[in-house]
Amino acid sequence: MLNLLINIIDLSNKLRVQNFFKKKFKKNFLKVIDIGGHKGETINFFLKNFNINKIYVFEPNRKLYDKLINKYKKDNIFIFNYGVGRKNEKNFLNISVDSASSTFNGINVNTNYFKRKKKFLFLGKKKSYFIDRQEIEIVNLSDFLLNKEDYIDILKIDTEGYEMNILHGISKTDFKKIKYIYFEHHYDLMLDKKYKFNDVNKLLKKNNFSLKYKLRMKFRKSFEYIYGLN
Repeated sequence: MLNLLINIIDLSNKLRVQNFFKKKFKKNFLKVIDIGGHKGETINFFLKNFNINKIYVFEPNRKLYDKLINKYKKDNIFIFNYGVGRKNEKNFLNISVDSASSTFNGINVNTNYFKRKKKFLFLGKKKSYFIDRQEIEIVNLSDFLLNKEDYIDILKIDTEGYEMNILHGISKTDFKKIKYIYFEHHYDLMLDKKYKFNDVNKLLKKNNFSLKYKLRMKFRKSFEYIYGLN
């Protein structure tokens, strides 16, 4: 129910993102990487609105991965039960009662943002915010996929404060293969992500990307950004 409400709230943003990419790609057959597949929201968005060559999807949560595998049985959709990060390793995914907020990071439970979110989720009832913890295989995006591709039209990242780890794992050579990077950044202090937006901006500029589009996400201290290769 919560995810449905959020999708309705975010509909205007999705339409703006759709219009942005429509102008850039027109009738092209897109090659997309979706990191943080969740329940298939991004898959549905691109399948509905664009011609698709391939979609590579990474979803570390095993239950959500199983649902994606059962739901999408197309030859041009490839779904992997891995997280993506700076290097090949294992890490623990903290699974929230709101599955879209599951994260590899710690949570600062003393922040006002967290207290408001928990109150909204549980309507004042005392419940645990995290309901599971899974050990996950993390892969380096360049080693696992990008070094085998000649181009990627859109790299989408929605990983609840793990974006910088993913970007650090992309080689300079492979950054040049990506046309657009579409990601979400949280400005609240709830996520213990140990980096700021300025760090992301500097890394992308260093690899010849610049900001092309920016959207504020309603009722949250978060923005969506689209950077393009210069």
